[in-house]
Amino acid sequence: MKMKTALITGATSGIGKSTAIELAKHNIDLILCGRRQDRLNQLQSELSNSVKVHTLCFDVRDKEKVFQSIDGIPKDFGSIDILINNAGNAHGLDPIQTGNIDDWDAMIDINVKGLLYVSKAVIPKMIDQKSGHIINIGSIAGKEVYPNGNVYCASKHAVDAINKGMQVDLNQYGIKVGAIHPGLVETEFSNVRFKGDDQRADSVYKGFDPLTPEDIADIIAFVITRPYHVNIADLIVFPTAQASSTVVKKKL
Repeated sequence: MKMKTALITGATSGIGKSTAIELAKHNIDLILCGRRQDRLNQLQSELSNSVKVHTLCFDVRDKEKVFQSIDGIPKDFGSIDILINNAGNAHGLDPIQTGNIDDWDAMIDINVKGLLYVSKAVIPKMIDQKSGHIINIGSIAGKEVYPNGNVYCASKHAVDAINKGMQVDLNQYGIKVGAIHPGLVETEFSNVRFKGDDQRADSVYKGFDPLTPEDIADIIAFVITRPYHVNIADLIVFPTAQASSTVVKKKL
C-alpha cells in the first residue's frame, strides 16, 4: 500500500509541529515547511526513523520561493496527498484607527496571500492525480469579529471564504477540502501578537484550560483518516471554558 504524503506549512512550532509528530504516528510521509531551518532539521531528525521527511525552508510571503521550493520536491516523495495550510500569524491588538500598517501587511500577506501561494503551487498536482485533501487552519476570528481584532479577523474571514471557494471549485476533481477553526490554543501565537511581551501573552491563557497544539493535531489526524466519501468541511473547536471569542469562563 502506498504511503501518503502530507505537506505542512508553519511546521516549526505550535499546531504545525504537533501535527507533523501526530501524522508520523499514522505512517504519513512528511514535507515540512517553515522559516527556521534549525527547527526543521531538529524535527526531521526526530521523525525520520519512522517516516520519510523532507524540509523546505521558505516564508509563505515569498511567492517565488514558494513555487521554487514546492516544484523542487524530490521525485521519490511522489504525490502530495494532503496539504495542511497552517502557517499564520497575528500582529498587534489595536483599534482600527491606531493600527500599525506593517502589522496589517504581515497578517494579510501571511494569512491570506501565503495560503493562496502554497495552494496554487500544490493544487495543480492534486488535479493531475485526481485526488487530494486540503485542510485550511482558520480561527474563530474567521467566524466572529472581536474588539481590536479588525484586520486579523478580516484575514481569517478570508481563509473561511477561500476554503468555501476551494470546496466548490475542486469538487469536480475529487479533492476534499475542509477548514478547522480553533478557539484559544496555547502556542507562540500570543507572544508574536504582543511582540515578545511574555507576561501579556501568558495572561491570555491564565485561569482556564486552553486547547493545546496536540488537541488540534489529533483532530487533523481524525479528519484526514475518514473514509473517502466523508469530508469534514467546516469545524469549530473551543476549549470547554470558551463560548465565543470574548466569552471565556476563568477561575477567580
